[in-house]
Amino acid sequence: MNNITKHPLQALGYHFIDPKYLPEGVDEYYIRNQQNPRRNYRQLTAYEIETLVRNNNTSDNWNHILVDDAFDPGLVKNCHFYGLVRIGKLEPYYLEFHNLRLAVGLYNSTICSSDIGDNVVINQVNYLSHYIIGNEVILTNVDEMATTDYARFGNGILKQGEPESHRIWLEICNENGGRRVLPFEGMLPGDAYLWSRFRDDEVLMQKFMEFTSRAFDHRRGYYGEVGDRTVIKSCKIIKDTKIGSDAYIKGANKIKNITINSSADAPSQIGEGCELVNGIIGYGCRVFYGVKAVRFVMASHSSLKYGARLINSYLGNNATVSCCEVLNSLIFPAHEQHHNNSFLCAALVMGQSNMAAGATIGSNHNSRGADGEIIAGRGFWPGLCVSLKHNSRFATFTLIAKGNYPAEIDLRVPFSLLVHEESENRLKVMPGYWFRYNMYALARNAWKYQDRDQRAEKIQHLEYDFLAPDSVNEMLDALQLMAYATGKAYYNHMHTHVSDLQKEDYQKTGESLLKEKHPVLQQIEVLYEGLENSSRRNIFIKIAEGYQVFGEMIHYYGIKNLLPVIQRLAEEEDFSSIQQIFREACLEKWENVGGQLVPLRYREQLIQDIHSGKMNSWQALHQRYQEWGKQYEQEKQHHAAAALLALHACTAEDLHLDLLIQWLKKFVHIQQWIDEQIYLSRKKDYENPFRKMVYDHEKQMEKVLGKLEDNPFIIWSRQVSQAYQQQAAQILKKWETTSFHKS
Repeated sequence: MNNITKHPLQALGYHFIDPKYLPEGVDEYYIRNQQNPRRNYRQLTAYEIETLVRNNNTSDNWNHILVDDAFDPGLVKNCHFYGLVRIGKLEPYYLEFHNLRLAVGLYNSTICSSDIGDNVVINQVNYLSHYIIGNEVILTNVDEMATTDYARFGNGILKQGEPESHRIWLEICNENGGRRVLPFEGMLPGDAYLWSRFRDDEVLMQKFMEFTSRAFDHRRGYYGEVGDRTVIKSCKIIKDTKIGSDAYIKGANKIKNITINSSADAPSQIGEGCELVNGIIGYGCRVFYGVKAVRFVMASHSSLKYGARLINSYLGNNATVSCCEVLNSLIFPAHEQHHNNSFLCAALVMGQSNMAAGATIGSNHNSRGADGEIIAGRGFWPGLCVSLKHNSRFATFTLIAKGNYPAEIDLRVPFSLLVHEESENRLKVMPGYWFRYNMYALARNAWKYQDRDQRAEKIQHLEYDFLAPDSVNEMLDALQLMAYATGKAYYNHMHTHVSDLQKEDYQKTGESLLKEKHPVLQQIEVLYEGLENSSRRNIFIKIAEGYQVFGEMIHYYGIKNLLPVIQRLAEEEDFSSIQQIFREACLEKWENVGGQLVPLRYREQLIQDIHSGKMNSWQALHQRYQEWGKQYEQEKQHHAAAALLALHACTAEDLHLDLLIQWLKKFVHIQQWIDEQIYLSRKKDYENPFRKMVYDHEKQMEKVLGKLEDNPFIIWSRQVSQAYQQQAAQILKKWETTSFHKS
């Protein structure tokens, strides 16, 4: 039975806060007055009351209608007022937005205990209760717009007297709730990652709860807010919602317990048919056309479109989910997911990712409980109709070919193509696929993500380059893995079973074979052990080519990041300082914390500081992110030096001028190869006869695709490449004519 209670009509609009939650000596408006400190209101004159009554307006008490001096009562018609209503200027203007023109004023609406800013349009709002409306706002054709005294606006907090069961959690990364986090306004991807990842650290979990609790007021009585110049039209229910300035909301079915951040520089928009419950929407977001989002956070400048479903998930900055479904996932920035049958469930996706049509990531439970997880590094790209199982883990920049992958996968080789060869009942891994066959897409995506990063406040420094400490560390580990696998395959092929062979022996033999591209590699099958939870014989393909390109790209990364400091010290003829950089270099682990790459020791120190109380708020944590960002380039340079030493198996003491000259010349050679690969991988699209067949002739193709030579990214990448080559040439010219001796 519905619990409908009756109250005296004269109480409508009053007693918003239960008396037991009111501090002594204050009235029910004390928080409202803090939210809207404007005080230049006056009571209505007898003439104004007479005009209002003549215009078919009613009020339970005209003394409770307060107005600005520039209030025109002729602009209020057919309205019913209850409780304390304060109205700003109403002047004879009309407001226009997107060809919608409406007269300033209050018309055909019921308004209950609200504050209304200057020159506002409120037209056909059936029920407006306990809201603070900004200046030049348009509200038209809204069924219900109300706020409760316990409104939390999407934040995972409790108001006075609320039971714990009322708290809103986001059950990200895992469907069983074991990694759940509390949503809050201003939550960054790094916050969600740290909170969800280290569940065994009970002190850290408790501290994060305290951070969230202290960040918000737990008193009852906050009003909903609508910022200046916001337009809301043709909506059904808006409840317990805080909306920033310059937002545009049209045709939404339901918006409940939501914060919509919006500003003049980064306006947010909500479109037709959307239903949003229990969430936070960041600045500059777009939510259009039948979207369903429940228990969610959208970071700034992210988009949900065309019937997308986002449930129990965090969507990172500059990401787009269109037509498809995302459940129980934590998604770092720059994620793309389109097409109506894409599905992402119980996953940690570390950004710069793209879900192709039909990809079902973790949709089938293959355990006795809903407790599986998928972890995918940066650049994750499952292809058409890929189906993956929990638990699985993928290295950075993994491309997965079409297919149903029947068992759990642990792919630790980055920049790889993973293929399910059903005819042979095995998986194949091609290391370095991206470098050798699609450098254009790899490089262009890095440029695209940087170009599209619209964040006004870049608290977390996001790395978009595909060559970065995380991917380079994985390549260094992959070199050892491939060498070991090759050595073991060689000994098995030669039927050599030596009982005292160690892992290092296999690895040393494999390195030799791979570096030489020994002909025997054409005869042996190199197994990738531990790739899949099965007994199948999964293999590497084109392993020698992958081994070589990994070495070249690590070398390129090292020199590229050291180039500015090498050039400066070369000008100063200070070779000893160059050596010192390498002496200080230490190859250490790095971690992707919400799209921000940091040395592992940074994150460990952060947790220590939280434990000790040195860091005691989300604001302080966000300041730490900014400090990390300022130190990133220097840390990356140290990592680049360490990666070079590790790749070439030498120490800083082995470094001499001739060796650095060789390294610089090799860098230039690799840069030229990258340029060629970018051009050739795009050129294939212009020469493939199956692509050309849809055009009557080449001129028509150029009109549709544009001329290859005019491609803006290719032009840009060549300019960058030339700058690097000129920089290296200047250093080489200086060194090859220098008078100072080798160290």
